[in-house]
Amino acid sequence: MRTALGVVGTLLAWYALAFVPPAAVALAVGEPPWPFLVTGSAVALTGLALRRLTGPRPPLGVREGFLVVVAVWLLAPAFGAVPFLLGDVPQLDRPADAWFEAMSGFTATGATVVTDLDALGTDMLFWRQFSHWLGGAGIIVLALAVLPRLRIGGRELLRSELPGPVEIETLGETVRGTARRLWKVYLAVTAAGVLALAALGWAGLDRRMGLFDAFSYATSAVSLGGFAPHDDSARGLAPVTQWVLCGLMAVAGVNLLQLYRLAALRQVRAAARDEELRTYAVLLVVASGVVAAELWAAGDAGGAGALRHGAFQAVSVMTTTGFATVDWAVWGTVATLTLLALMFVGACAGSASGSVKVVRHLVLLRFTRRELEQAVHPDAVLPVRVSGRVIGARVLRSVLLFALLYLLVLAVGTFCLTLDAGTGTATGAGAGGGGVLTALGAAAACLGNVGPAFGELGPSGSYAPLGAVSKVVLGALMLLGRIEIVPLAVLLRRGYWRA
Repeated sequence: MRTALGVVGTLLAWYALAFVPPAAVALAVGEPPWPFLVTGSAVALTGLALRRLTGPRPPLGVREGFLVVVAVWLLAPAFGAVPFLLGDVPQLDRPADAWFEAMSGFTATGATVVTDLDALGTDMLFWRQFSHWLGGAGIIVLALAVLPRLRIGGRELLRSELPGPVEIETLGETVRGTARRLWKVYLAVTAAGVLALAALGWAGLDRRMGLFDAFSYATSAVSLGGFAPHDDSARGLAPVTQWVLCGLMAVAGVNLLQLYRLAALRQVRAAARDEELRTYAVLLVVASGVVAAELWAAGDAGGAGALRHGAFQAVSVMTTTGFATVDWAVWGTVATLTLLALMFVGACAGSASGSVKVVRHLVLLRFTRRELEQAVHPDAVLPVRVSGRVIGARVLRSVLLFALLYLLVLAVGTFCLTLDAGTGTATGAGAGGGGVLTALGAAAACLGNVGPAFGELGPSGSYAPLGAVSKVVLGALMLLGRIEIVPLAVLLRRGYWRA
């Protein structure tokens, strides 16, 4: 416990620096910077106090790693909500709303309770986008990259932080080197995205795309979050900008480690042999075609428009970004069911994507096929393989455990939302005519870190009509989706605290 709290204190002390950029933006645009400075000071003092109280500590182990991950992801959004409250933001002046928005930002979910983004100051808009970008690659991964004191036990932290069953042993001689490679790729993709979008504005291809909008949309696309600086998400952008965003989201959905191998090590053949990457690309193409065909057949869009909207929404939902070029909540049954199914797929493990991840689906399919074959040939030795590698029993158990927990949490979350709506504490979409289906869509969107759901909670709406209880439930689902459930489930066992 002492070790975990000491590491949390170290991480908080460095997290305090995250409040400096929005304070600088506030000064630049003539807004008061003190909400960010006060919050940053409080975070720094809390972190330093934890470090001082814990004193000398033994090395970080696997058990402590779980506690560190959960504590950081609980505290970061909690402190991240404070500037909204101190800044007297009318739409975020209630603690539940401010916490929901901050949790959505740091977990790169993109669900929002703000109904008028134009009413927010530039400093608060910047803070929303910056929290997205920090949370996308992971605060802990950044800390591992810059803090040499975390090199002991850092492998456990990195394993708990990276989404999906990612193998980290072959990525570098040290954990710090691995974390640095991750952030180099993340920074490079972000910079390329900002420059590409800004160039469209400079060239006059999208006059709406100024430098701040380019930064906002690029950071959201790379973090696979979906926060936008305008109420219409990506609907008001030029078609060429939408295509660029679509490509940026698709690239960001690839395993960051695989991107490093491709860009820095030129391991093209290794990438071509990666089954997760190939399956990810095929699913994006097929889903885009299905949605585009449905839009064209239903007359919702024609020709190039159907292809653009179909591809954009399929990529946006599968990568759990949540950007929208149209309101998919009013689409036909086939397109809606396709998007709902994509919410449970996710992108590649090791990306900022939420949901289940492609590689887990591959493992589950191979495991199911193996079990069916062994039912006929019980003496056969049939290992489960993905990309030519044998999947060990430990990884198989972890994938099965995650799948079961994911479905259980989704069911419990849906039940809680439905119950809250039934008691009358929720209003609007959460309590209205949507019923169980609306609750299921909202729970799936938040647990999968997608953001927008369906109906009044879709791309053209917001989560503002929901009651405080529903917002807390959905915020908890966002957290569970970001940390992938298991760390918190481990902490809830009595055996963890007795050991």
